[in-house]
Amino acid sequence: MKNEAPRDSDLYKLGEMIDDIEVAMMTTHAADGSLVSRPLQTLKIDANGEIIFFTAANSHKVEELTDDAEVNLAYAHPGEARYVSVRGRARMDRDEDTIGELWSPVQKVFFPEGRDDPNLMVLRVRVRDANYWEAEGNFIARAFDLARGMLDDEPGDLGKQGHLEG
Repeated sequence: MKNEAPRDSDLYKLGEMIDDIEVAMMTTHAADGSLVSRPLQTLKIDANGEIIFFTAANSHKVEELTDDAEVNLAYAHPGEARYVSVRGRARMDRDEDTIGELWSPVQKVFFPEGRDDPNLMVLRVRVRDANYWEAEGNFIARAFDLARGMLDDEPGDLGKQGHLEG
């Protein structure tokens, strides 16, 4: 994933936290008001605070986002006990420069006609804010802190959580 957010910003920290998590679960509102989630490959976080994906123009999410553009992106790296929840607003376009920049041969699996596939759209989520949770140390240290918290009157140190602004 490309991280073009300004280095001294919360957005850059967000980009670092999700950099090695290839897939986000995007949650939207269905027509009946229920929540729907699906996986999307994160391609980039740009200098404007948008996380960028490719999507199919004929997918249900496009209809859902036309009715209600508010989304949540959930990222998880269980091996490192790192979890990120991003709130934002989605929009879609067919920006040829963005498609050219982010296109890879793997995308042809989803868009058989290549970069010119009429079903290919750029999906952008403008980050409003994000929350994160991450544990420090390796698995053994985290397990020890959890066990100590169960046995002691004091809670174990399970890591930190924070809030990032978009």
